Amino acid sequence: MKRLAIIAGLLALSLWASAQDDAQKAAADAAAAFAGAPAEATAPVKPNYWKYSTVFDIGVNQTSLVNWAAGGFGSVTLNTGFDAKLHYTKDRINWKNRLQLEFGFVNSQDKPDILQKSNDRIYFESKFSYNTPNKTLNWTASYDFRTQFADSYTNYDYPEKYYREYANSQEMDEWMKEEQQHMQDSWKEEWEEWRSTSIKSTFLSPAYNNLALGLEWKPAPWFDVNFSPLTGSVTIVTEPVLRKKYGMPENPSAVAIDPYYSALFQFGASIKANAKFSINNKFNYETQFVIFTDYLNNPFVQNRINWDNKITWQLTSFFKIGVSTWLLYDPVVNFGTEENPEHKVQFKDFIAFNLTFAFGQKDLK
Repeated sequence: MKRLAIIAGLLALSLWASAQDDAQKAAADAAAAFAGAPAEATAPVKPNYWKYSTVFDIGVNQTSLVNWAAGGFGSVTLNTGFDAKLHYTKDRINWKNRLQLEFGFVNSQDKPDILQKSNDRIYFESKFSYNTPNKTLNWTASYDFRTQFADSYTNYDYPEKYYREYANSQEMDEWMKEEQQHMQDSWKEEWEEWRSTSIKSTFLSPAYNNLALGLEWKPAPWFDVNFSPLTGSVTIVTEPVLRKKYGMPENPSAVAIDPYYSALFQFGASIKANAKFSINNKFNYETQFVIFTDYLNNPFVQNRINWDNKITWQLTSFFKIGVSTWLLYDPVVNFGTEENPEHKVQFKDFIAFNLTFAFGQKDLK
């Protein structure tokens, strides 16, 4: 009996070992089959050739004085800004677009009916480039446009409020209508006379348009210089009383009240240099220098110069401090008289503490 029990035990152990070998073999075969199976095909990712970024800024300052012995006037200041970029990149083609809009005004207690603008700018740039085999050089075609939104005056002591009151009055008796019309016309003439002597700029007066063909040198992502030996520039002044000041050519066939053309065409060469530095995406400095010379009028002697600088310090995700400066020299703009013309360097700076909202790619250059 013991011998039979031993034989039976050995037989059972042999069968169990054989079953384990079969299970391991089946598992190995399954693993090998799984490893050799073709991978499931995945859909290719569609490339995105477009990138964009948008930044909105708004800042408000308010001063209120009540029984303030030292004197002064209460005021409200509002500043707004919009900076949008749209870039397209594919193979050797690059197309960059940027629109900058800025507007600010001051309302002071001493002139409650008047809004005096403190900042006003419209600037659009578009540049198409094609990379050469030398990756630091690109063929370029570019366009830029500069103007402002609203009117600006040398002084704001104007009679508009009187003209508005009489023009909009609906409470005059029938027998006063004729007198009202006479008074309305009188203040209208006064308003037009004041405006013709006080206005400094308005929408599209002036407006600068530049179309350039050339070559761009881009040795680093943060710096580029665009040399354009073929540049057409058109300066537009729609306001007749400003055309002489901004150097519009005389129109001998025009009437005496409008003896100047509304546009000035210049053909020459331009150089535009851009640089942008960033430290931890918190402190940013951006500058653009543009010089244009007119082949048709004292080339390389009388040059138009624009130099823009912008510094921003992002304090938090939604608050930043900004400092901007603009320098402009235009040899056709006359600050003096016809007998004694005077050409000056124009300069403006602006400091603001703003609430800011950003969308899209933040480090888009």
